[in-house]
Amino acid sequence: MKLPLTALAMAAVLSTGARAQAIDYPVTRKVEQTDTYHGTVVADPYRWLEDDNSAETKAWVAAQNAVTDKYLSAMPQRLPVRKLYTELYNYERFGIPFHEGGRYFWSRNDGLQQQSVIYTAKSLKDQPSVALDPNTLSSDGTVALSGMAPSRDGKLLAYGIAGAGSDWQTWRVRDLATGQDLDDKIEWVKFSSAAWTADGKGFFYARYDAPKEGEKLTGTNYFQKLYYHRLGTPQSEDQLVTWNPKDKEWGYGTEVSDDGLWLVITVSKGASGKNGLMVLPLPKGHFTGAQPQPVAVDFDAQYNPVAIVGNRIVVKTDKDAPRSRLVSIDLKNPAPGAWKTLVAEGPDAMTGASGVGGRFVLSYLHDAATLVRVHAADGKALREVQLPGIGTAGGFGGRWGDAETFFSYTSLTTPTEIHRLDVKTGKTTLFKKPVTAFNTEEFETRREFVTSKDGTRLPIFIAAKKGLKLDGHNPTLLYGYGGFDISITPGYGITSATWLKMGGVYVSASLRGGGEYGSAWHEAGTQLKKQNVFDDFIAAGEWLVKNKIASPATLAINGGSNGGLLVGAVTNQRPDLFAAAVPQVGVMDMLRYQKFTIGWAWAGDYGTSDASPEMFKALYAYSPLHNIKSGVNYPAVLVTTGDHDDRVVPAHSFKYAATLQAADTGPAPKLIRIEVNAGHGAGKPTSKIIEERSDVLAFIAHAMKLEVK
Repeated sequence: MKLPLTALAMAAVLSTGARAQAIDYPVTRKVEQTDTYHGTVVADPYRWLEDDNSAETKAWVAAQNAVTDKYLSAMPQRLPVRKLYTELYNYERFGIPFHEGGRYFWSRNDGLQQQSVIYTAKSLKDQPSVALDPNTLSSDGTVALSGMAPSRDGKLLAYGIAGAGSDWQTWRVRDLATGQDLDDKIEWVKFSSAAWTADGKGFFYARYDAPKEGEKLTGTNYFQKLYYHRLGTPQSEDQLVTWNPKDKEWGYGTEVSDDGLWLVITVSKGASGKNGLMVLPLPKGHFTGAQPQPVAVDFDAQYNPVAIVGNRIVVKTDKDAPRSRLVSIDLKNPAPGAWKTLVAEGPDAMTGASGVGGRFVLSYLHDAATLVRVHAADGKALREVQLPGIGTAGGFGGRWGDAETFFSYTSLTTPTEIHRLDVKTGKTTLFKKPVTAFNTEEFETRREFVTSKDGTRLPIFIAAKKGLKLDGHNPTLLYGYGGFDISITPGYGITSATWLKMGGVYVSASLRGGGEYGSAWHEAGTQLKKQNVFDDFIAAGEWLVKNKIASPATLAINGGSNGGLLVGAVTNQRPDLFAAAVPQVGVMDMLRYQKFTIGWAWAGDYGTSDASPEMFKALYAYSPLHNIKSGVNYPAVLVTTGDHDDRVVPAHSFKYAATLQAADTGPAPKLIRIEVNAGHGAGKPTSKIIEERSDVLAFIAHAMKLEVK
């Protein structure tokens, strides 16, 4: 029998015949929709699922969730995995402190709070007070803090909030003395923070025009504009600082220099990582309406501002240095020929730089693990920061005049610790170390190297219980991303910790397309070379089998967003290699991704189907939606998404899941789990995180017939 559906849902799902699968899926209605790309006709029978506002789509979501929940509820692994995940999640967690206006600010979660709370104190030894508790903003925890910026005097806090996981933000201003919000309200902000002028009279922010009716979650986002908001005035009176009416793709990030005399503007154009750089003078710390001055606007490289010292701006750039270097630019003569190299390109990729305490703190990746070095103001190397082990460190923020900075450290088996660094002496001290139910002494991490199809060598990190028996039967979860210059480095997570406690092996792969080895490594996994990323991931899976860590019956893959694309593509290409695949919030329709929200910005990594016949052919060859092979046994697949995802719209996952269910892909389950009132992932409340991620692990364990005690 079919699951009982409403009359409305029945209109959406007309029967198309019997299936071989044991699960009785809701059958998704097909339409006669085709598109022609460079002479090739491509069918899109589930186009109607792109309308997230229709009653038909909502009924389809409800029907799919009913089938999925019935299946998940029957798994004996579901409840014990959720219990274990909850126990491991329930520990006190801290964010990295920073200092502004005589106050320290940091986040803290007592363990199972839906959202972390922002605390402040005059001294780290003082009893902190609550600056902002996002848990008070909604009853179910679905309203999250999306950003915050204290004024220079530490009296006011500008903060952004986002609801139901959306990228759209509303910004308010809180008086920290009274705990009350001012009347100021800024709306339609996306991909922006706030940057206060030194006089405390207002802040800069970037926004889009309000979307058309019904297009809030799917409409394209173009023509971002940079504004200045003066406190006490309505948003309608905010002053337009700059925008580019000739280029709809320009977007803006801002920060005010430590001396308050400059607004530094990074100009993005898509998500390729290449950007422009401009500055705007702020005489005596005031915004006067002046126009920005270009420093580098050719969009030919990365130009990441580090500090302004006097009339020179220090920038981390990969211009003429694929692994990046540190340069000093005279703001009166910014021509590249006049740049001064402070720290030259080295053998490792420079992934971060900050100017703190009159020194530069530079972060590098050595085979995907962090190294941190401190350099003097003239670029001279001073020392290396001693980290607890091979892992990932981040933070190191602050101002040029600060004496200290803070950073986090983690590894696959080390929960995130917070450390303080005395910039002058180089001494590090532990600020916060969590107490968890995960015993790090029972587990170990090792780094291995895999050779990909074309001979490229890539690192993978393997975490497992000490004394792992290499018999080829270990339940193994392989994670990857491979895109947008984002480096995948070893770090502790509750998902990996839970899997380890379940007796599994957790593996993180650093693939081309990321930033682990600099811009050349990134570019080797983009556009016409995107197949390299999939080859790298497949090679990692084959290595695990060859080295008797796992077998195809005990190997699962997982990834989110661009990593969801990775999992979908690799599942199509090597369905025989895996027992289970979980693509989360993935980009699955590579022919139409650019038509929704901010999707157009990904063209630098992906290319678009209308760019050229060659580019269309490459995209069509690996697009997860378009390469599902009927008549081939696929692994168990659990697709996850959120109905409010306006980054990677849920239609990607909807159409992909419908196509999987309609094809003859064997008896293993092909399910989709659609979180209601949730988005791409940011700001998701604790309860939803635990439920979703424990379901993912339970599904994988069930596919492998792994007993969970």
